[in-house]
Amino acid sequence: MIPWECIDRADVPDMGGELIFYKRAGEYSIRANGFELMNSRSHASEDALATLAIERVLADNPKILIGGLGMGYTLSAALRCLEKTGYIHVAELVPAVVLWNQKHLGHLSGYPLSDPRTRIFKTDIAHIIRRKCGVYDAILLDVDNGPEGLTRKDNDWLYTTQGLIAAGQAIKSGGILAIWSSSPNEVFTKRLKNSGFKVETKHVRARNSRKGGHHTIWLASKI
Repeated sequence: MIPWECIDRADVPDMGGELIFYKRAGEYSIRANGFELMNSRSHASEDALATLAIERVLADNPKILIGGLGMGYTLSAALRCLEKTGYIHVAELVPAVVLWNQKHLGHLSGYPLSDPRTRIFKTDIAHIIRRKCGVYDAILLDVDNGPEGLTRKDNDWLYTTQGLIAAGQAIKSGGILAIWSSSPNEVFTKRLKNSGFKVETKHVRARNSRKGGHHTIWLASKI
């Protein structure tokens, strides 16, 4: 088997941990604390996060906020859904992740950072959510590992009742809050409902095949 090659490392702010970026042949992996956060061969659920959310957006010129750039697959899928209209803001806390997309990963997802509808913010998405009110037609959260995060304790706020209410305030009436998770979480589903959302829960394949595990996507409509 071809061994993994470490391409780069990056500190995770406020945690003291790090992300490690690997490559072998044409495959890429980003890991933290010995756990694989994402792999370039397993992105069907990241694609679905965008497509399931945006197909529910009724606005003609939608404004989308994505939390977490990852390997760019969610952003790429969102741009395809928007066609030539709308724009997308992406909040990515770790600057190295943006650099990895620009230098190594862009060709895998069609260079979405080069699309004129994309604007990248190297900041915590929580800072954007706290400052905005009724701005976005959809917010897509693919931060850490979902409600049970692995890399950064401050991410937990996004999944608290306070964070969910703030996200709802940043979304327009009738808008969508879509959240990716590596696993189901019934406690979090109830928290979403108690925060003023109508909730659908989807379980989608990690890969574009009938094999492999499932990930969870919550589609929360602002009531």
